Amino acid sequence: MPRIEIELLPVDQITTDAIGPKGQRVFYLQATKDDQVVTLITEKFQIQSLAVGIEQFLVEVLERYPDIPDASADYNEDHMRIQPPVDPLFRLQDVGLGYNAEDDLVVLVIHELLPDDSDQDPGVVRFWCTRSQLRALGYWGSEVASRGRTICPQCGQPEEPEGHFCVKKNGGHKRN
Repeated sequence: MPRIEIELLPVDQITTDAIGPKGQRVFYLQATKDDQVVTLITEKFQIQSLAVGIEQFLVEVLERYPDIPDASADYNEDHMRIQPPVDPLFRLQDVGLGYNAEDDLVVLVIHELLPDDSDQDPGVVRFWCTRSQLRALGYWGSEVASRGRTICPQCGQPEEPEGHFCVKKNGGHKRN
């Protein structure tokens, strides 16, 4: 049996966000239902992968159920910001997506990342949401992830505000 098992059916809000300065941001996935707030810590690449996976998943759902309307992606940036308390339950390992056609709800099944030597079962969180909430999460996740440091066009590495050592340019260049 998992150490933690939580199910929010359905969520009132689901979002992702990053807190901190560029290059040191911490990424979160958060869902709320009534007064319950569940916040998980994640990685930028997981948010990016989830955003891509959401779009692919929604296309597959629409192909399988062509009579349902397409999901909208309307969201308000202020509404998508992470809400306090930002007290992560656990670090996210992976996310799976499922669809319940009867209720027209999508589930994100999230497993906890445990140390390799742990003998516990990982925690599991299930966030049930509408397809439109899911699409907004994907679009917002892409937006949040893109707000990081600029990428050097020469070497493809992130640039620091104080300058960047670029191997392709045989040294550093400073921002103007």
